Amino acid sequence: MSEAPHIPVLIRPLIAAVAPVSGVWLDGTFGNGGYTRELLTAGADKVIAVDRDPLAFELAADWAAEYGDRIVMREGVFSELDSYGQDLDGVVLDLGVSSMQLDLAERGFSFMRDGPLDMRMSQSGPSAADLCNDADESELADIIYLYGEERASRRIAKAIVAARPLTTTGQLAKIVESCLPRAKPNQSHPATRTFQALRIAVNNEYGELAMGLMAAERALKPGGQLAVVTFHSVEDRMVKRFLQARSGNNANANRYAPEIAQITPAFRMEKRKAIGPDEQELAENPRSRSAKMRIAIRTDAPAQEIDPADLGMPMMRHKGGR
Repeated sequence: MSEAPHIPVLIRPLIAAVAPVSGVWLDGTFGNGGYTRELLTAGADKVIAVDRDPLAFELAADWAAEYGDRIVMREGVFSELDSYGQDLDGVVLDLGVSSMQLDLAERGFSFMRDGPLDMRMSQSGPSAADLCNDADESELADIIYLYGEERASRRIAKAIVAARPLTTTGQLAKIVESCLPRAKPNQSHPATRTFQALRIAVNNEYGELAMGLMAAERALKPGGQLAVVTFHSVEDRMVKRFLQARSGNNANANRYAPEIAQITPAFRMEKRKAIGPDEQELAENPRSRSAKMRIAIRTDAPAQEIDPADLGMPMMRHKGGR
């Protein structure tokens, strides 16, 4: 197979922003391999490809062989990316679920395809079914509210508990639909936010992001570039606050947000605003409509730890929405 089956989101502006591409890069969310291929085509000498999903490397086996030792595959989580490479010229993270996972009903990520209620990126550990069947109602409401920003979280959590045991994505989608008004034309499916919330919880995505940003800081060499693509507001807020804090540009515009101590800047941001899709990409790839990319350049300052709570990471304190 010589052609990538899916279009990497924001790949054109990424390559343009980090040009000229050279040296060793780490793709912390390998997925279908789109970013890795484009980085190699643009001039990277080598890409360390990291993914927690073993299926990603199985599906890439045929075409990856074309690149020989220019691709180094590592099964693992990007929160530990500094253990896979040091003195890197660049790190790219394309967050969220991959189209490969959404397209396979048996992985249980999609409400559009009935399958087992799984959602595990690593194919190990507790599943979404375990969470729905074992968590108490208030915990489920917290997860759905905080991770999915779903205002009807309490109603949905109550309905999930009443319908136990849940085993399939179709069951869960119908439960959520029964709790919410019918979607209007061009609106997202009613189950979108609940599925997002459960997926984030099952895979500890916010914790992984916070640790992954700090790992990238440790792994990049001076002048190395960090590019992060997000798909919803919480992820983007975490990335934005991290880069603001670590570039010395943290203005604490929100007086209710935790104060982040000023430090010697570990990153330089040439563009403070996030980069979004242009009209051409929106036409070619509707999935890109919510995507935002932020890029920063590593300085020679020592790496430091940041409390994930200071990045706006949702904490399990709220008892659900209405």
